[in-house]
Amino acid sequence: MTQTTTAGIDIKALKVGDEMPAFTTPELGVTHFVKYAGASGDYNPLHHDPEFAKARGMDGIIGHGMLTAGILGQTIARWAGPINVRRFGARFSKPVLPKDVLTCGAKVTKVYDDKGLARADLDCWVKTAKGDTVLTGSATIGPHQ
Repeated sequence: MTQTTTAGIDIKALKVGDEMPAFTTPELGVTHFVKYAGASGDYNPLHHDPEFAKARGMDGIIGHGMLTAGILGQTIARWAGPINVRRFGARFSKPVLPKDVLTCGAKVTKVYDDKGLARADLDCWVKTAKGDTVLTGSATIGPHQ
């Protein structure tokens, strides 16, 4: 899941209502979940053992919430420029399942000056190809001093 790296956007040129270009993942699968488990150290069986997940009331395994948040965070960082992400928060609303294709998006809700530095606040989301919102969040972008 690579994206083209950008040098960042001109925060001062943003307007309320502007949207970050959407990023869509390839179909996610068990291999993605297992690779993330290895990278993060989160080996909870909910993410790789179908019988364990079913015994806990799930239909099957689910993706790591932080994998989904990481995909969104990476998308924002590539758009705004990696050093321009000031704040990022996420709330998980539905589990990500194997075979889900995710689309990340964000909309500018506020553009302002913070002690001489341009800032923009964003409402962010991740949706499945079926239209289910699996994550909502917010971020602030802007340059360092």
